[in-house]
Amino acid sequence: MTNEEVLKIKDVAALLKVGEKTIYSMAQSGELPAFKVRGQWRFSRKDMDEWIEKQKEATQGLSEDEGK
Repeated sequence: MTNEEVLKIKDVAALLKVGEKTIYSMAQSGELPAFKVRGQWRFSRKDMDEWIEKQKEATQGLSEDEGK
């Protein structure tokens, strides 16, 4: 598996440990980096890895603010 891998909704749901409906609504609202192929959502593994890192950084920033 490489960073050029293209994931389906079920793959991203398993990766993030959430339901497929959650991934669908997040993609539809633009919360997740996604694109459509013939009406079906697809996700770049590279984009998902970057998105996860940004979420971790944002969460760590919030945790540090709470401690002040």
